[in-house]
Amino acid sequence: MKIGCPKEIKPQEFRVGMTPNAAHEAVQHGHEVIIETNAGAGSGFEDADYVAAGARIVDTAEEVFATADMIVKVKEPQAVERKMLREGQLLFTYLHLAPDPDQTHDLLASGCTAIAYETVTDTAGGLPLLSPMSEVAGRLAPQVGAWTLQKANGGRGVLMGGVPGVGPARVVVIGGGVVGTHAARIAAGMGADVTVLDRSLNRLKYLDDVFGGTFKNQYSTAGSTIELVRQADMVIGAVLIPGAAAPKLITKAQLSEMKPGAAIVDVAIDQGGCFETSKATTHADPIYNVDGIMHYCVANMPGAVARTSTIALGNATMPFLLALADKGWKQACQDDPHLLNGLNVHAGQLTYYAVGKALGIDVVSPSVAVKS
Repeated sequence: MKIGCPKEIKPQEFRVGMTPNAAHEAVQHGHEVIIETNAGAGSGFEDADYVAAGARIVDTAEEVFATADMIVKVKEPQAVERKMLREGQLLFTYLHLAPDPDQTHDLLASGCTAIAYETVTDTAGGLPLLSPMSEVAGRLAPQVGAWTLQKANGGRGVLMGGVPGVGPARVVVIGGGVVGTHAARIAAGMGADVTVLDRSLNRLKYLDDVFGGTFKNQYSTAGSTIELVRQADMVIGAVLIPGAAAPKLITKAQLSEMKPGAAIVDVAIDQGGCFETSKATTHADPIYNVDGIMHYCVANMPGAVARTSTIALGNATMPFLLALADKGWKQACQDDPHLLNGLNVHAGQLTYYAVGKALGIDVVSPSVAVKS
């Protein structure tokens, strides 16, 4: 199979879809790998690294899309890239379709087959291709939130760990999954007073057993959430419903109950955000003010630490990438129901229920699509 990896063109996106190690593995499996020149530069990989791995370097994304049977990326294809997709071509990347009707309709119109990293599952019920970036984003969230809290950036001017005689910042993490757990660990490590909210008692028991007094946890209700948010200096939104639009947990009206200059970090912004006032921002212009509350809503947070993120993502995607290339996508999905869960689009049909529900589009079962 011809596997193509273009350079990411989303603003301030420095990751790359394939590492030289992944390219080498694919070549060893008998596949041809085509890399756009400088695709790996933002992650510290040179063209020479890919050539040494056996890949071929081409000058433009157009050459990659025109030549490859499978396109491997990091972020969802941008509008100009979606125009280059063709019928029968396989796209393997993050998609986050539920809050993005334009992308969804373009992918359907292209006739391509699209497998989304974020909906591939595993035997433990986890999301193995989302998890590495969730870990990165979770660990980054308190860091960028602390920066947002600085007075020069419009924040309250509160130091995360306080100092002797002055209390620490109060941090509320909404969601106790992968993002929330890592965010809570880092925030607590910075000395903040941290509370994690979740609606799963089993998850809360797990957090209590593993982390003990490192941070507090509480069952999430509408009342308990707003009570804690009123007291918070920083709120980290870490709620995920796989493949679906994120629920809106804090309304615009409730912002008035928060402390002036408090910081909101919405890690769920890829899925539309979990605060009513959230809108996607970039690393170049990451924060904005709504009613005195500072919002950090960068849609590709892990891109800020591109080398770490690229290597972590490459480690996770490589086995699936090789299965798709070795067997073809249909056989690979028939052999692995967890990979089949990643199928979102095929030949003009939507194949992921949560996306169809969010966008009002009819859905075909992925198992039916594979057999078509």
